[in-house]
Amino acid sequence: MKTLSFHRSIFLFLVGFLILSCKERPKEEKVEETEIAQNEPPRQIVPLSQEFKTYWYAGEAEITSYSLQQARYGETRDGKAVLIYVTEPFLPEKQVKADGNGPDNIPVLKLNATKKYLTGIYPYSLMSSTFYPVYDNDHAIKVSFSAQEWCGQIYAQINNRDAFEVMSHSYFENEADQSFTLNKTILENELWNKIRINPDNLPVGNHKVIPSLEYIRLSHKELKPYDARLTLTKDSGTSAYEIDFPELRRSLKINFSSSFPYSIIGWSETFISGYGENAKQMTSTATKISTLKTPYWRQNGNKDLSLRDSLGL
Repeated sequence: MKTLSFHRSIFLFLVGFLILSCKERPKEEKVEETEIAQNEPPRQIVPLSQEFKTYWYAGEAEITSYSLQQARYGETRDGKAVLIYVTEPFLPEKQVKADGNGPDNIPVLKLNATKKYLTGIYPYSLMSSTFYPVYDNDHAIKVSFSAQEWCGQIYAQINNRDAFEVMSHSYFENEADQSFTLNKTILENELWNKIRINPDNLPVGNHKVIPSLEYIRLSHKELKPYDARLTLTKDSGTSAYEIDFPELRRSLKINFSSSFPYSIIGWSETFISGYGENAKQMTSTATKISTLKTPYWRQNGNKDLSLRDSLGL
């Protein structure tokens, strides 16, 4: 009898344990699902206008050249800047341009922005690339920046995954090779793309903003979000979008046409230039020269060199 009573006790204990376990599991799963739902709100896709499709899906890129007055090392340098906007299919996992059509491709408006100027005997060559969804429903999928000058090279990249994954390489000792993550917030780089898609959807007011990779790398500031005041001023002809970073003593003002396709007319950037006793607040400016809409990737022969003349390059 004692043996039967013992086995019965064990049996009742196991049944009770299983019942409790079965009751607790759904609760745990429900909490996890709720957390995921809160962290990843559904993304709304607004259909593209026919105007947008006609302009941006004509098999051409938009190339605009600018006369550049760039502050560097406490002096103003003459140079040229070019903004190249083009749409392309983008792979969400590999985060590169797709070789072909696919159901998972993300259509993006890509901006390749270049600057070239001289600092005394040696040249600077800068390039930033931003890949931003044409549906304007997420942060940039990828941002990259590179700088080449006679002292060395710099490269930085942000990938939009569960968080912003940052990778950076520099010839400066305290920047060297870095890899870390940042919480997602507004990227200054992506705002140039948002202007071209829907300026009415630009963020305004006080926000946390990650400054451009160009500014961060060339000023040797920490790559992180900073407090910023964002202002949009609109009129019938030209609108202006301004980003002010009080802590960095830096502001950027982008002037663009108020009507579609919201072309970038020029910009001005005020910041501290130079180091030590030569450090002072200066302003860089860019003024539009010309715009050319063309499939430049097919125009790589010597006979196509004259196209640079039409851009003032």
